[in-house]
Amino acid sequence: MYALERRQWLVERARTAGRLDVSKVSEELGLAQETIRRDLGKLERQGLVRRVYGGAVPVERLTFDSDLPMRARRRHEEKNRIAAAAVNLVRSAESIYIDEGHLPQLIAEHLQPERPITVVTPSMAIATSLVERSNVEVIVIGGRVRAQTLAVVDHWAVSMLETFVLDLAFMGGNGVTLEHGVTVPFGAVAAVKSMAMRVSRRRVFVADSSKYGTDSFVRFAGLGDFERFVTDMGLPAEHAAELHARGIDVTRV
Repeated sequence: MYALERRQWLVERARTAGRLDVSKVSEELGLAQETIRRDLGKLERQGLVRRVYGGAVPVERLTFDSDLPMRARRRHEEKNRIAAAAVNLVRSAESIYIDEGHLPQLIAEHLQPERPITVVTPSMAIATSLVERSNVEVIVIGGRVRAQTLAVVDHWAVSMLETFVLDLAFMGGNGVTLEHGVTVPFGAVAAVKSMAMRVSRRRVFVADSSKYGTDSFVRFAGLGDFERFVTDMGLPAEHAAELHARGIDVTRV
């Protein structure tokens, strides 16, 4: 188990059990207690757990910001269907924004335009996958690259995005609720997403159903800011009906 996988496991176990005991977790994983304590220290600095005597307790309403390989292993089939459905919404758009993240990266993989189109993205991975694609011109926004996600953030990225007028944005997020809208763990990430929303005429939110009902730390949009929410059939029909009642179109695939 890699360190990032182990920390995700610790967060999920804390939320399930309500508390982590260092000695018990150490025995279960076959690792030194000091290794577990270091992991918990890192998770505490990320705001995901709070250290207590002998272990840690979860900090609720926050989500773990995993790296790209970890994201790629989760719910791949559902995300692939979501991406294929989202690409059908491009229609006549000539300039589109594709957000960072694994699901947006799948959208990029499905994008096979028959006419010229410009893609603006903060994601180095998405830019690399599209740069030799026929009929696609790629623009990467500039700024600080986050090692975990290979995505660009901070004020340089926001300033560059501000100069664009885009037809369509495909946006992702770490959590989504009716009460708080769409959220992510970090303000620097939220600032880029907010500007991408502002400069795009149409906005589509893409997320698998596990993100629904979960809040992260920083809000960057309300659900009403999107023309459509594309997700999988794991989103219960009654929740889709709640969204429809608030004027939010939902596609479940």
